[in-house]
Parts: sequence; structure tokens; C-alpha cells
Amino acid sequence: MLRAATLASGSAGNCAVVSDGRVHILIDAGISTRRIAQGLKGLGLELRHITGVLITHEHSDHVAALPVLCRQCGAALFTAEGTAFALCARWPGLEERFRVFAPGQRFALGEWEIGTFATSHDCACPAGFSVEDGRRKLALCTDTGYVTPQARAGVRGAHTLIGEFNYDPEMLRTGPYPRQLQARIAGDAGHLSNELGGELAAWAVEQGAGRVVLAHLSQENNRPELAARAAERALAEAGFEPGKDVELVCAPRGECSGWFEV
Repeated sequence: MLRAATLASGSAGNCAVVSDGRVHILIDAGISTRRIAQGLKGLGLELRHITGVLITHEHSDHVAALPVLCRQCGAALFTAEGTAFALCARWPGLEERFRVFAPGQRFALGEWEIGTFATSHDCACPAGFSVEDGRRKLALCTDTGYVTPQARAGVRGAHTLIGEFNYDPEMLRTGPYPRQLQARIAGDAGHLSNELGGELAAWAVEQGAGRVVLAHLSQENNRPELAARAAERALAEAGFEPGKDVELVCAPRGECSGWFEV
């Protein structure tokens, strides 16, 4: 049984875990190793059980734990080549841990098949992931200013989508961020708004998804109820009823979500 949980999901740090009871991996490691260990313990796992870390990109809220994490467990690091170069320049000595790919490539991890796809973000070589065990498929698409054609293809057929609902446009416009940062967040190399996240969610459900996890909500520029409302609107416009046709789950920003089946 393929299952997943978010250990943290938001502007301050991101980390998810995927497991089938035998293989256990992280997607990103943007919180402290101590917090990762605590979250895993609550799920019945330990750091030593982690065999791999899929890394979307090199921003600190996705990779902050890597130096300490690599000292405490033997997990391989899977990321795009450009991201690996950026991280090795920051933290020399990690080179031997990396297994690199070009976005769009697929590779095996145990009995799983990992799909990768290009996203659009202001970093070296951002990527999203899908995880398939032959029966179920999980897709994670966050940190992208728009849904790229590769991302749409990568999400297609996922039973569970972890998708970005980063900001509410009105909260961003009237919030504390300077105009330049607002433009970066709302741009094509920034983040998905609630409305764009809702569009992706509705499309994923049209393609067969039964669960959508609303992820990477900004602390400053979003609220869970606003993200949920946007998702519900988009699903209703596409003819789906939340709670009946699809389960909506809002990932907690700073704590573990608990397991959910893919």
C-alpha cells in the first residue's frame, strides 16, 4: 500500500514522506533534521529507514536539512543536475550522494517508478515528481509559476495530487511584501495562486485523482480556508463535488499531516 504524509508544507519549510512499508523516501528536506526525525517517529519510522530524498530545487525551505541529514543517514539524493551543482557549491562534500536526472526522465527506486517533470521557478533546474508502485500514483507539483506541459503530463493519472496553493492574490497585493517580491511570487517563475492551484486540482480530478492535498500555503499571503474555497470553486465549475467525488486535504504548514493512502 502506497501512502504519504507531509511533515511540513509552507513558505518556512517543506518535507514529505512516501512509503509502501518497505521503501521509505523523503520529498524535499526543508526543515531541521530534528523536526524530520520527530515527524517520522510519529509515523512509526526513523531516519535510518530513509533510503532516498527527492529534491525539487535548491531553495532553503526545501533543502535546509541536507548537511546534517546526510551525516545521520545514508540516503541517496535524487535531483536535477543543475540543482545538484548548486547544492554542491553550497555544501562541498555531498557530491557522492547525488543521483542526477534531466527533468522528464524516469528511473527506478526499489520497485517504484519515479517520474520527473520540469516546473517553472526562479532557481537552477526545478522539478516535480510522481511516484508509482504499479498500482497507485502520487504526484507532487509545487513551486512553479504556472503549470508547464511537462507538469501536466506528470500529474496525469495520479490518484493523489499534492499541489501548490501558495497565495491569495488579494492578500499578496495588500500584504507586507514589497512590489518587487510580489511580482516575483505572482510571475511565471514564482508560485501558483489559489486559483491556478484550483485549476490544476480540477484537471487532476478529471484525469482520475480522488484526493488533492493543498500544499505550500504562504503564512503571510494565504489562509487555509481561502485555498479550500478556491479549490472547491474550481472543482464545482468542472462538475465535481468535494467530499463525494474528491477528498480535499489542507497540508499543515508546520506539523505532520499523518498518513494518507495514495
